[in-house]
Amino acid sequence: MNAAELTEALAGARGGSPDAWGEIYRHYAAAIFRFCRRAMPSREDAEDATTEIFMKVREKLGQYDSSRPFGAWLYRVAANHCWDMLRRRRVRQDLETGDLETLPLEHPDPDQLEQLLTQRTGQQVRGALGRLPARARMALVLRYYSDMSYDEIAESLGVRRAFVGVLLLRARHQLRDALTGGAGIASVSRGKP
Repeated sequence: MNAAELTEALAGARGGSPDAWGEIYRHYAAAIFRFCRRAMPSREDAEDATTEIFMKVREKLGQYDSSRPFGAWLYRVAANHCWDMLRRRRVRQDLETGDLETLPLEHPDPDQLEQLLTQRTGQQVRGALGRLPARARMALVLRYYSDMSYDEIAESLGVRRAFVGVLLLRARHQLRDALTGGAGIASVSRGKP
């Protein structure tokens, strides 16, 4: 769907056209489901979230500012909805009150983390993401799967912008550990147990 077709479909959907809404849904539903699948703990949760997100978007379509990209607005609605679902279920763990002294000082080598991600199947990565605390999982999904800025992540998660970098650093360490079964990349790459 190009920009002109999207503009036309949005205008039609705002006017109540079920066909126009169907076009928007068909174009974006698979991507939003993939986003939700990475953000939520189970497939059923992702399916529920996807349905609820599109119901919410349809209701709030009049609030969409057409001077901004529709996809970015849609992902922000999706991120906020998933985060709200996780909060309501009390799955969320507050890392902001964690002990900063236990945080490793070195950054995980992005090349090594990328290698781990490419060596693993989608199911293994989803499983590793599923083992992370909710806030860490959401931060990674927002940053790396939805390409959101630190400001957008801060707004979506309700944290200070300055905390987003710390949150992502912790989340990358946790993901690395989840993918390696608890052994850090550095020790594995040096041949240590």
